[in-house]
Amino acid sequence: MSSAQRPAPFRMPERLFAELAAGGGSAAAVAFLERGERARRLLLLRTLLDRLDTLATPLTPAAEAWHVLKDAAVRAPEPVDRLLLAPATGGWLAHVLRRAHGTASGPALWAEAGHLCALAVTASLHAGTVAELRVPLVDGALSLPGLGLARLPGAAGDLTIGTARTSGGELTLAGPGHDGGTTSVTIRPGTAPLRSGAERIGEAGASEPVPMTGLRAAARAERAGAAGADPAGAMPRGGGQRDDLEPQDDLEALPVAMTEAAASSWLPLRTLTHSTPTGTVAIPLDDLDPYRDLDDPLPPARLDAAEAAEWQRVFEEAVAVLAAPGGVGPGRLDPAWIRAVVPWGRTSTLPPAPPTVQASASSGDSFGAMVIARPSSARALAETLVHEFQHSKLAALLHLFPLLDDDRAERYYAPWRPDPRHLTGLLHGAYAFTGVAGFWRDRMAAARDDRAAVGEASVEEEAGYHFALRRLQSRLVVRTLLAEGRLTAQGRALVSGLARTLDGWLREPVPASALARARTAAALHRTEWRLRNVAPTDGAAHPADSPRFRLDRTSWPDVRTNAFAVRPAAPHTADEHLAAGDPAAALARYADELAADPAEPHALAGWIVARGTLDPGRAARRMLARPELLQPQPSG
Repeated sequence: MSSAQRPAPFRMPERLFAELAAGGGSAAAVAFLERGERARRLLLLRTLLDRLDTLATPLTPAAEAWHVLKDAAVRAPEPVDRLLLAPATGGWLAHVLRRAHGTASGPALWAEAGHLCALAVTASLHAGTVAELRVPLVDGALSLPGLGLARLPGAAGDLTIGTARTSGGELTLAGPGHDGGTTSVTIRPGTAPLRSGAERIGEAGASEPVPMTGLRAAARAERAGAAGADPAGAMPRGGGQRDDLEPQDDLEALPVAMTEAAASSWLPLRTLTHSTPTGTVAIPLDDLDPYRDLDDPLPPARLDAAEAAEWQRVFEEAVAVLAAPGGVGPGRLDPAWIRAVVPWGRTSTLPPAPPTVQASASSGDSFGAMVIARPSSARALAETLVHEFQHSKLAALLHLFPLLDDDRAERYYAPWRPDPRHLTGLLHGAYAFTGVAGFWRDRMAAARDDRAAVGEASVEEEAGYHFALRRLQSRLVVRTLLAEGRLTAQGRALVSGLARTLDGWLREPVPASALARARTAAALHRTEWRLRNVAPTDGAAHPADSPRFRLDRTSWPDVRTNAFAVRPAAPHTADEHLAAGDPAAALARYADELAADPAEPHALAGWIVARGTLDPGRAARRMLARPELLQPQPSG
């Protein structure tokens, strides 16, 4: 590995582009995208190293840290490559380059740039090389990307400078103590795989598990220190990430106080695990790395043991959902392609997690990572994994090809957003929700095949609703993208591929009631979006496809998309009557609501759609096209 290498130009085989353009992608297509991301990372590293040459720093200079990293890559190319391709590494690179350009803020630049020293220490641990670097410590802690967090006992607070020495996979970290002296610790870092079923680590009420690698190292360091011996040991299997140690390994020989000391000095990165025919796959559940989020650095937000166990449970069940169909079409995802899951919004099991995902996000700088608020439902998590990985694939394609000429003006309707979007946002949404439509298409087909099973008819109905809704909404956005004339040749090929996929799906049968609810939900969202975002103006001055936006628009919750997924058995509210297929009853209840506030957007959108359902025709089409122009007299 060298930042000065000049790789041959990337030429994506047509068959791989066709797979991705259809909304799917095989393992070979994903591997090609990762190759492109690797080349991009090296180019960004070269750019950053050039900028850091003149940066004054109390840490090990960037050129020396890079030399340590390159030496480790010679000895252990695969783990160091994984380190460079890790999502958090991409997030750090992008953030520090923005800092260098003055478009982002944070702590002292030398401290953020000094994360390169932490990467070099981690690479040295993987390779078992000998190195010594001056590193930034935050409250006495050093984040080791992909491994965990080393913490000095009795350390001084805030930002300080420490020394990290590596030898044979072992780390000795030293730094200022809170009493004015020096404090140090010797550990052998390793991750903590979360186990399934009876083997699961961290059941409710249990204490934080102590990684056996760190435990053994702490004990050996203490014994060796007393005897004046060298504490370094052999490199564990797998580049420092041990998962083969049984709980009884060395444990019985250690006093309780020593296990507590080890746990306080080393906080391991947990990994979500699942079994495959070729072995166990471990995916980081990253609540530690400062660059795990989408932009600015974050402090650790450690999950308690019970919450980590819940993540493993729901992840295992989501993997089982994803394993049902085969092939490489849209909506299919091999969980081994995921590079990190970043938990968001909660660190404990209380209050109980909702069934749906309340928030999720991803970044083009962090290929394969996804920030997710944990749901209780495995299907909801599986859908979100598919959705966010679609974003990663498209972001990688955008790094390889110019797909569109975007002026970044936010003026387009996106059926899954409360606000206007720019063209790049539309493209991302269309690509992601084509994958989501494929996910629900597979769920619908599986339920249809298992109709004899109890409850499968309702699963088919719900999956059919989501499939019908997302194929309709995605096709609408694809039409907008094609009509705007801002796509490059590669962009038009990509969006045309999505159009072919969606056009084929629009001809596929869906349960009639699910299809009706999906069409109603789509009309409701667009109508309410226009009422909340578009100012009522003369149609000649501002046609429907070029609206003038309200100055007082705010974000609003979309409460209907999930609510319409299931037909209400005993409807009470206006929305429930509309979802149940009774627009007359819904119209009367919307009219009651509008009597108190004739301009309330949620009720007015329902009134317009219910009225249009009861009395279809030219007038209804006009209402639905330009609902912001309507001043109704809602009498029912």
